[in-house]
Amino acid sequence: MTSKPAYRFRWTDSMEAGVCLRLNRGTRYSWVRNYFSFVSRLGNGGIWYAILACIPLVYGLDALPLSLHIALTGLVGVAIYKLCKLTLVRERPFVSHAQITCVGQPMDRGSFPSGHTIHAASFTLILNSVFPGSAWVMFPFALSIALSRVVLGHHYPSDVLAGAVIGFCLGYTSLLLLPGVSYL
Repeated sequence: MTSKPAYRFRWTDSMEAGVCLRLNRGTRYSWVRNYFSFVSRLGNGGIWYAILACIPLVYGLDALPLSLHIALTGLVGVAIYKLCKLTLVRERPFVSHAQITCVGQPMDRGSFPSGHTIHAASFTLILNSVFPGSAWVMFPFALSIALSRVVLGHHYPSDVLAGAVIGFCLGYTSLLLLPGVSYL
């Protein structure tokens, strides 16, 4: 018997399965699999923790509020995606479609929305607002993280799109809530 929340996604899952499978087939090539696995692992948090630590080291203690701002935004992002995953209950593509290969180990069971993408979008927006020159690195990196989620079989495209929208809204809202803060 299918639970009501899982039934909610049945139609979109079937519509997106073909895209997931086509992108997932790229993992047959070791360079694709290795690149997206590496990017995905960085998106687990490691890169963000390193950036949070480096900001005050490079710019001094006056930049500590920026790191705290990003960390607080990250905590709110975790709360949002955990609540969504708990209440919406969407299975990951590799669970629902046997032909999709899971590369790596997902951090949790739920698929909707992509937490990696929430953080990549919100942090990229915040960092780009303070360091506009970082866009040429941050945007492609955030896009790689988002794409990795589908390529590795962990998420549907709509999970990633929802994560990007949530992340953008979260980052934008965090900047609005602290309009007078000058970090550097």
